[in-house]
Amino acid sequence: TILYDLEGRRVLGLLADRDATSVEAWLSAHTGITVIARDRGGIYARAATKALPDAVQVADRWHLMANASAAFLEAVRRSMKPLREALGVGTVDPKLLTSVEHRQLDGAKRRDAENATVLTLAEAGISLREIRRRTGLSRGTVRRIVRGEREDVFQPRRSTLAPYVWIGVE
Repeated sequence: TILYDLEGRRVLGLLADRDATSVEAWLSAHTGITVIARDRGGIYARAATKALPDAVQVADRWHLMANASAAFLEAVRRSMKPLREALGVGTVDPKLLTSVEHRQLDGAKRRDAENATVLTLAEAGISLREIRRRTGLSRGTVRRIVRGEREDVFQPRRSTLAPYVWIGVE
């Protein structure tokens, strides 16, 4: 846990853990603090309320942006599949694919299955480390999936003849 003076732009302290007792002890030793900017985690709220009950607690700009960004990405992630289905993007005729596109489609299906497995495990409360061990995926990949940052979309190339399909059709 880093303790930072937002007005003075300097580090005030660095705690070895995210434990409420550590934060509470540090805040109790610094009674001149009147405003506490923190994340929305309950640990820090409880510690600040106990140690400095008269201090005003606010969310800082970084945490507000991080929370807004996460909420936006989650909304987009939830909306993408229905949007693709409505637009017909998800419909692929395997007979029209080249061998390269078949391999790409197989990879996209495999990634979709991996994504579903990781999300199921994460929602069950399994740690990222354990998910990595079970799936064999890298830490970065597991984190991207859990954060909703790995949404693979298979898009076969558009036929070069598509613009001319209307010719001769009446």
